[in-house]
Amino acid sequence: MHKTLYWLTKDLRIDDNAALLSAAKSESLLCVYCIEPRWFSQYRYHTASMGAHRWQFIRQCLADLRVALASYGQEILFVVGEPDRCLAELVERHAIDRVVCSFLPGTDEAAALAGLAARCPELIIDTQDTYTLFDRDSSPLPKDRVVSYSKFRTLAERTHTSLPVDSPTSLPPLPPGISFADLRKAEIPDLSGYEARESDFEGGESAAKRHLKTYFGSTHASSYKKTRNELDGWETSSKFSPWLNSGSLSVRRALATLRSYEQSAGANDSTYWLYVELLWREYFQWIAVQIGPKLFSLRGINSCGGFKCFYPERFEKWCQGTTPYPLVNACMKQLKATGYLSNRGRQIAASCLVNELEIDWRYGAAWFEHQLCDYDVASNWGNWQYIAGVGVDPRGGRHFNLQKQTETYDPAGSYVARWSPGPVLQTLDTRDAADWPIG
Repeated sequence: MHKTLYWLTKDLRIDDNAALLSAAKSESLLCVYCIEPRWFSQYRYHTASMGAHRWQFIRQCLADLRVALASYGQEILFVVGEPDRCLAELVERHAIDRVVCSFLPGTDEAAALAGLAARCPELIIDTQDTYTLFDRDSSPLPKDRVVSYSKFRTLAERTHTSLPVDSPTSLPPLPPGISFADLRKAEIPDLSGYEARESDFEGGESAAKRHLKTYFGSTHASSYKKTRNELDGWETSSKFSPWLNSGSLSVRRALATLRSYEQSAGANDSTYWLYVELLWREYFQWIAVQIGPKLFSLRGINSCGGFKCFYPERFEKWCQGTTPYPLVNACMKQLKATGYLSNRGRQIAASCLVNELEIDWRYGAAWFEHQLCDYDVASNWGNWQYIAGVGVDPRGGRHFNLQKQTETYDPAGSYVARWSPGPVLQTLDTRDAADWPIG
């Protein structure tokens, strides 16, 4: 039997967790969550990766998971630092011979695992597919090329999706020398300096289960296609994304619940479109796996697109919602206030940054990464590439007519009045242009 360390990342749940089930097959088990100081530092694009909204949500997820693990006689050890170094130290200190974790598409996670393997060459590293509908062996995305979403969707609909797996019946004890009582008393380290925020979203698997039950206990799924493009409103979209992207809800569980709803309430275009949206999320995950670092490249997947100029004042106005475009301002102020923005709002704001303000899309992607409580590396950066015309969009990017978007999605002006009332900046200063860094 193994002495196992389970590295918790985006799998903060008990239900449908293949990594936890694998970790349970051990002599002893140490569950570890790494908090990286760089999350809260401006180490990329002058913006901290982890903003207040997402960090508050994740801390709630961790607190909820601690309660669930306690019922199994288990706890979480929190460590601060780079994961490869922290995990390697724990492996040596506690004679760990196996690390279990979830497979994730991000390059940072891949680099951490490679670093751990280099530090501990005898260590068994077991990665499980917990974050996606499909696993690495069954992914519908061809291994040798990038295909359009429509092609992926056709392939995905022909591919079997595994059912959710049961929760473990029991978990092994902590390694000798680690006290449950001592871990239980420990607070979740907070390096952020952020103040608590009011939020519509409560983190954790318990909240995810309640939301799933409430959503499919209503008829909203049957009208989803009609309301999904609305800019505001709790019931206009599923709002699954914060729980899916923190790993406190599995996408397979979400799909299984959708299928159960269709059996009882009936399937229609709206319930099918919920599935379509889950496939969009899935598509970007496997695109990110395939293209690796190109997900963050200015010129994107095909090394296309031109360089931009740097307009720091324009960028600041976009971030703060003080541009000449009222609808964009409302989107950006809602994002900053709540940590959430509708899919339509994200597209509108992104198109404005890229096309009207002529700013490098990566800075917009980094700002969304900082602000969104439902941030996912593949979906966020993949969608930004899509809008900027350097990603998977076969049309070569999207330029939204802001006046038409306003007339279509905020004809009465209620959204702008709610989120961005008051005077609007009339012009943009172009005197602050500077050379844009190449990357």
